[in-house]
Amino acid sequence: MPPLPHPALPRLITYYQTHHTPSGKPISVLPLLQQPGIALTHLILAAIHINEDPSALTLNDHPPSHPRFTTLWAELRILQAAGIKVLGMVGGAAPGTFTRLDTEDQPTFERYYTPLRDLIRSRGLDGVDLDVEEHMSLGGVIRLIDRLRADFGGDFLITLAPVASALLSVRHNLSGFDYEALEVMRGREIAWYNAQFYCGWGDCSNPAMYEMLLAKGWKPERIVVGLVTNPANGAGWVPWNMLGSVLPLLVGRHPRFGGVMGWEYFNSLPGGEERPWEWARAMTALLRGARTVPLPPGGGEAVDAGKEAELTRVRVSEIDPDEAGTWDDVPVPRDFEYHSDEGSNEE
Repeated sequence: MPPLPHPALPRLITYYQTHHTPSGKPISVLPLLQQPGIALTHLILAAIHINEDPSALTLNDHPPSHPRFTTLWAELRILQAAGIKVLGMVGGAAPGTFTRLDTEDQPTFERYYTPLRDLIRSRGLDGVDLDVEEHMSLGGVIRLIDRLRADFGGDFLITLAPVASALLSVRHNLSGFDYEALEVMRGREIAWYNAQFYCGWGDCSNPAMYEMLLAKGWKPERIVVGLVTNPANGAGWVPWNMLGSVLPLLVGRHPRFGGVMGWEYFNSLPGGEERPWEWARAMTALLRGARTVPLPPGGGEAVDAGKEAELTRVRVSEIDPDEAGTWDDVPVPRDFEYHSDEGSNEE
């Protein structure tokens, strides 16, 4: 079967960080391919961490070669065969990954970078998403981007995941470096930016902030609007009735609209943990201009964020601690807590 055709824009992306239920059962991503009405373009596997021991690279809490990931790697190959690009998210709020790569000592950089390179090669990833949520120098991120491009060629996707406010002001930033300067110096190597419009760093309940980015000079195809998929995943969840107004408007107003990404897959509304793929179906409809979204059978009308949160008390099983941090005098968003599933019955 040939890969399914996908339009270049707008992109539809989901992050996949919670891989197992509390009992240890793999959370399948194949419904994103099998269910009708879904036009997913990219899946970002999270989170790859570079630890103090360079040889101890982990995918969340375990080595990527751990047997618990056997189903995961097999399913990701199926998605790739169907034309969905799979990237690996490097970093996140858990500190250390980019500090270790941001060094003037070249042998130290090589020790920490080489296991990452080898993982990308061995698993055939289509790209990486650099989620820099700790201080990194502009020179350090440029060296990493240049090295990835040299090692993996022109078709390899390199994206970054700044908080949306960092694209407006270097002061409202978690990464340290100036994204405008990075765009000038290495924009040709960066496929797009997965901008986090949530947790106090952005807002997609109306089009104002997105339009501010364009007024700042960012091109619409460079910005993917990042949303939390469930109020339990962080502050800033936008109810469906608001998204039904904002997203079709942006798509209609900007033919080169970059797309939407969701954090994260396993409990995405409206389907929740039982049917998480329905978020991608709803987003597909909105990106195609629909003003309403298909809800699950018996789901009734869309409900507001507070009621949705009350109806969807989730069991978060594996996510790394990913609390928002601070940079300079930027206010800290409301905390939200993730737990590891290391205590599950799975060996």
